[in-house]
Parts: sequence; structure tokens; C-alpha cells
Amino acid sequence: MSTRYPFTAVVGMDDLRLALLLNAVSPAVGGVLVRGEKGTAKSTAVRALAELLPEVPVVAGCRFSCDPASPDPGCPDGPHGDAPGTARAARMVELPVGASEDRLVGSLDIEKALAEGVKAFEPGLLAAAHRGILYVDEVNLLSDHLIDHLLDAAAMGASHVEREGVSVRHAARFLLVGTMNPEEGELRPQLLDRFGLTVEVAASRDPEQRVEVVRRRLAFEDDPAAFAARWAGEEAALRERIVAARALLPQVALGDAVLLQIAATCAAFEVDGMRADIVMARTATALAAWAGRTEVTSEDVRQAALLALPHRRRRSPFDAPGLDEDKLDETLEQFKGDAPDDDPEPDGPGDGGPGGGGGGVPPQGEGPDGPAPESADVPESAPAPAPQGSGAGAGERAAVKAGEPFRTKVLSVPGLGEGAAGRRSRARTEHGRTTGSTRPRGALTKLHLAATVQAAAPHQRARGRSGPGLVVRRDDLRQATREGREGNLVLFAVDASGSMAARQRMSAVKGAVLSLLLDAYQRRDKVGLVTFRGRDAEVALPPTSSVDAAAARLEKLPTGGRTPLSAGLLKAHDVLRVERLRDPSRRPLLVVVTDGRATGGGADPVALAARAARLHAADGTASVVVDCETGPVRLGLAGTLARELGGTAVTLDELRADSIAGLVRDVQADNAIRRAA
Repeated sequence: MSTRYPFTAVVGMDDLRLALLLNAVSPAVGGVLVRGEKGTAKSTAVRALAELLPEVPVVAGCRFSCDPASPDPGCPDGPHGDAPGTARAARMVELPVGASEDRLVGSLDIEKALAEGVKAFEPGLLAAAHRGILYVDEVNLLSDHLIDHLLDAAAMGASHVEREGVSVRHAARFLLVGTMNPEEGELRPQLLDRFGLTVEVAASRDPEQRVEVVRRRLAFEDDPAAFAARWAGEEAALRERIVAARALLPQVALGDAVLLQIAATCAAFEVDGMRADIVMARTATALAAWAGRTEVTSEDVRQAALLALPHRRRRSPFDAPGLDEDKLDETLEQFKGDAPDDDPEPDGPGDGGPGGGGGGVPPQGEGPDGPAPESADVPESAPAPAPQGSGAGAGERAAVKAGEPFRTKVLSVPGLGEGAAGRRSRARTEHGRTTGSTRPRGALTKLHLAATVQAAAPHQRARGRSGPGLVVRRDDLRQATREGREGNLVLFAVDASGSMAARQRMSAVKGAVLSLLLDAYQRRDKVGLVTFRGRDAEVALPPTSSVDAAAARLEKLPTGGRTPLSAGLLKAHDVLRVERLRDPSRRPLLVVVTDGRATGGGADPVALAARAARLHAADGTASVVVDCETGPVRLGLAGTLARELGGTAVTLDELRADSIAGLVRDVQADNAIRRAA
């Protein structure tokens, strides 16, 4: 068994360590979501927590970790009766982003169930995580159908496997811990709300602290066992403190004055539902127990709010999570009442309040390696200059604010794809409406019952059937084919030339693109952003699942110069060519936002633009041109460009959901005509 990095050897990240420890004290807090840039030891800290958890009493031989004191009466391995109990280490089960549904919830042998009436069930990761930790690295990249199962299990404390009338249920209560890099996309709101606490982590800017991180990591990699042995004393002390806090937790009093502060805080920040109030109450109680107290204070409520509310406050999808601490302090002071505000420190070694030193974790670097470097105040770096394209110059204008977003018509790719699950275009998926059946190529996952019975029926006499049961063979089984929706790669090619800046059009254009980005966020698309102005084009954002990153780049986009339309289309073509190699199953949708004028890029810019557009048409790329031309006299150049692309053109007004009725049909019809030709 590999040696894990010790929890107490983690440098810095006080909020993260505190949030994890509070969940170790009180699993009812509901887990932790860790947000941060890559390379910040998020996974290291989470994996180290498992070593600190107390042992779990289980029924001997039970695959579902039933508690011998109160075994699950519906356990598939039960009934347990007076089965002997044993103890084992708490488990941390990792859910891979690419896991199958059967791997998560378990698999049922449909063939045995039909032919023999036997429920042959193989438990999945939800069963293994029961009464332990379920850890999801890159949780924001998890497929929608897996998220649905996680939500169900988290809400009900149980997992249900249903296959054609055959049902298996088992308990599944676990501590959900997820890590994510926000640059790669956000979480669905429903799953985000299921995490009790959230923590933002970032690499320290203090050189001495960074040196200490490197020193410890190198020492661990040179000799993991020796490094862990050096921190064994601190680990044991922290483990004992968790046990003591768990024992103290039932004695902690949560007074009415403190409850009023919690309710007032949640109301002030306009969080949805009541889960935030409950999580704050549990977190504040755990903070008091962790500090060795039996009474919750106002400071506990404040710390609980900082951990439980940032990801729950009402916001648009492109707003970063956060909390106004001045507003929080004002609310707590206004509703202070008789709530205790003192925060006495308990006696004993290793004690400390929930704030500095990671809430009682040995102070920064204190331990076998000696005193720690203190965090230094590092001045904020100067803001980066605005991005300069190759055509930047005297004609460049400052970035303008985007107009108000609106609900757009659905743009989709015609045909039937097989890409990642999403909500945009039609596709063959594992989930959706059943459209037919086929012979299974591998393991059977979705049985088409009628087709299976139809295939087996003609052979019953030859197989010697004598009773009411149907004799089913492997060759009779039929896999259901289903149709659902897929996510696409929506690549925006945005004209940022001087002609687009005229008459304040750019604000409306940015508002339209922001609206399409909001639509892409809701439909689980990948997005990319190409801009063109001056003499060239650039990839402002390579294809990513983070639509908020695209929105941020769009907001800072300056305008000015000529219109190198051909360069923009060629750059978009290069991006799509590379993405087809990386992810061939994800179909692209090109959205060109321009007035259609080509005034730069060569001796005959109009002909060059037409030639570049025909490259996309030859590749079969579905495309839409958002026509930004305004004024009483219109040249119709965007419509000409759309015809060269083999797509369709819509005006900014027509892009609104309540403006026209047939936009999707027009896109599909135009592309169908182009393919037929």
C-alpha cells in the first residue's frame, strides 16, 4: 500500500484544512468543494484526510458496510440478524470522471434475472463509499447522468438500481468531497448546492512559504515512509482531537440568538432554499466542538458563513463565488442579541481556534521540520495591459461594456451525433427516449425487453421450455438504442474591427454573444473564441468547458482597425481542425458575429473571405452568421457570407427567442440543402 502525504505536513491552505476537519468532526455538514488553480495540492490534502478518520464498525462480510448496531433491513446481503461486527479503516473511494454508470451504482446481471430469477448484483462505488468519503477529482467535468445518480444518493441516503422491473436498493451515505479548476467549467447548480462547504485555494505568493512546500514535497518523494514517520506524532495528536471533538459534538448548545444570526445572514445574502441555514448551523456547531467549547459563538457563525455561503448566494453563472465580509459583519452585529461573542481557547496541546493555523492544525510548518515561514504581505501585481492584436494602433478603441443578455433561440447541429451528453443537438446517447434495438457489442447496459422477448419466443419449444418461465439465451438479448441530446463545440468568431465599433454597435454585439454563452453554459457545450481586427486574427480562448472564461475575455475585447474576415475564418478553421483530432465525436457549431465587411487581409479581401468560408462548407461544419449590420441602407454582406459557409444568417433582433419561430428549422434546412447539393 502506498504511503500518503501527511495531512499535518500540508503547508498553508488554512481554510481548506479547516473545512475538511469540520467534516471529519461532523459528517452531517455535507462535504467540501475545493475550487482552485491547478497544482495547489487540492487532491493531496483530500487524500490525506482519510488517514485521520476513526475506524468504522461494520458487519463482517457485508459488502455494503452495514453498522452492526443498526444494520440496514433492506441490505442486499442481509438480513444480518446477530452477525458479528468488526472494525476497518474509513474508506476514501475515488470516482473517476470517465466512470460508467454501472461502475458508480453497481451492475445487475439482466440475463440471470430474466432466465433464473436471481438478483446477481455487483456493488458499485456508491456502496463502497457508504460511511466513508466519496472523492471526485475534476468534479465539474463529471457527466450529467453520473451527477444525477450522485444527487439522488445524496438526497435519499440510498442508491437504487432499476433494470426492466428488477430493483436493488442499498444505503449510500457518504462524505462528498470534490475538487475542480474553475477555468475548466462550472458545476450544475443542483450539485453545487449539495456540497456543504466550499473553499477557494491558490498558490502562495510568499517565496519562503513556496520554498517550504518544495522542500517537504521533495523530502516525501525521496523517502515517503521516513517522511510520514517524522509527522506521525502530529498525525496521532490530530486524530485524537477529531475523536474528542466528535464526542463533544452532541453537547454543543445552539442558542436561539445564534439561530437568529444564521437565519438573518442567509436572508441578507438571498440564498435559495433552506439548506444554507441548516449547513451553517451544523458547521457552527462543529466549529465549537473543534475548539473544545459547548456553546456556539458569533465568531463561529461568521466562520460558518464564509465556508457555507459563497457558492450559494444568488448570482448569474458568470459571477465568481464570494461573500461581502463587510455586509456579513453588519448583519451579525445587527442581530447579535444575546449571542456570545467571546471565543475562549481550550487548554491542552495543539489547541487553537478555528481561524489561524488551520483551526487547530499545527501552525504553519511547526512540527518535525522546525518553525515555519510566516505568510508575507505581497503587493498585488499591476494589472495586465489590455490585449493588443497585431492591428492595434491609433484607431483602437477601449473595450465597451456588454449589453443586457437575453434568451436566445436554440442553435443546433443537424443530423444525429454521438458526442458527450448535453442539451443542444440530437444524438445517440445512453439516456433518452428509446428509438430501437440492436445486438449488444459488449456488456449489456440497457435492455430492450420487448425486442429480447421477441427474439427468444420462436425458440422456446426447441429449448425444451415446460414451465411459465421464458428460456433466454445470450444471443436473444437486445440492447436498447436511445436518442437524447449532446453538447457541441460552439466556436465564436467575433469581428472586433472599427466598423463594428461604429454607432455603439459593439455593446449590442457583446450582449448577443454573452447571451449565446449563457445558452452554451446551460446546454453543457464547450466554447472557444476567435477575434479578428486590424491585420490578423487571434484565438482569444481555446476550446474549453469554462464559458465564464469566454465571457471574461469578451468583456475585455477592444475594437478598431480594418476587418480581416478571411484571417478570422482561417483561424477558426485551424481551431476546428485540431479539435476534430482531439475529440472527433464532438460536433462543432461555428457562430460568426460580423457585419460581413472584408476590408483587410490581402489584395482582394472579399474573395479571400469567400474562399476561407468555403473551407468550412467543405468540412461540413454547421454555421450561423449573426448579422450585425445596422442602418437604413444594408449591403447584405453577412447573408452572402452565410451562403458561402453553407449556413444561415440571422440579425441581432432575430436571435432573440421571442422574435422568430423557425430559426432552428432554418439552420437545419439550409445545411440539409447544402449536403444534398
